[in-house]
Amino acid sequence: KQLSDFSKIYLRGREGQMVRLDVVAKFQKILGPAIISRYDMQYAANFAGSPSVPLGDAVKSVQQAAAEILPAGYAIKFTGQAEQFSKTIEYAIFAFVLALVLVYMVLASQFNSFIQPFMIMIAQPLAIIGGVAALWLWGHTLNIYSMIGLILLIGLVAKNSILLIDLTNQLRGGHATSGQNPDKNAYQEVDAALREACPVRMRPVLMTSLTIILALVPAALGLGAGSDTNGPLAVAVIGGMISSTLLTLLVVPAVYSLVENALVRWQAKRADTASSVA
Repeated sequence: KQLSDFSKIYLRGREGQMVRLDVVAKFQKILGPAIISRYDMQYAANFAGSPSVPLGDAVKSVQQAAAEILPAGYAIKFTGQAEQFSKTIEYAIFAFVLALVLVYMVLASQFNSFIQPFMIMIAQPLAIIGGVAALWLWGHTLNIYSMIGLILLIGLVAKNSILLIDLTNQLRGGHATSGQNPDKNAYQEVDAALREACPVRMRPVLMTSLTIILALVPAALGLGAGSDTNGPLAVAVIGGMISSTLLTLLVVPAVYSLVENALVRWQAKRADTASSVA
């Protein structure tokens, strides 16, 4: 259509007379959108991009720029991979918390205790720290694949503490499994049981941890297909296994000794109180 065509349009005035449109309006030719797009029932302008930086950093940069530039009444909303990224973080946090709860429930039923599962799960924060540190050293980001690796660590690192605490419990109960004192049936003190259990369990702990680490080394080095996705996962698991293995043999026995000795003293105190009352 031409601008002159709009002058042929008539409107009805207040008193019923017909008035040409060009009398009450001016026409000007300017550039405008071919279509008016909407998103969530609101007017929207779509922008697409392929950032060369990590997706999380790109999202943060866009949010900061939008807060400085956009006027009042305007907002920015992410779609595509950026939208899925924010949802993925929420799902990963939920899966992480759920894994912790399930591991605790299984350990509580296995050890018939509400306290010893916490001693076993002491190794998991140590593994998460090691996994994040390894990602930083290798130059990887905290993405969906590395978060999956951190979730895997929850189940992988618990086995080292289980091996150590299970044997310590057996020794304290008079069931020595080391070949040094096969006829030993007497009750062992907490520290004595730990001194005997730690050397015995050190070899299986190191063997199982090295098996996992060596199996993931090719993926961490970027060898083979899918290295872009498998690399962060492998690096997170390797870093977590190294830190948890080294610290499990130091931190877990120390926590076990502190907690169990405190419980022994508390039970002895209760027994003394009960005997004095009787």
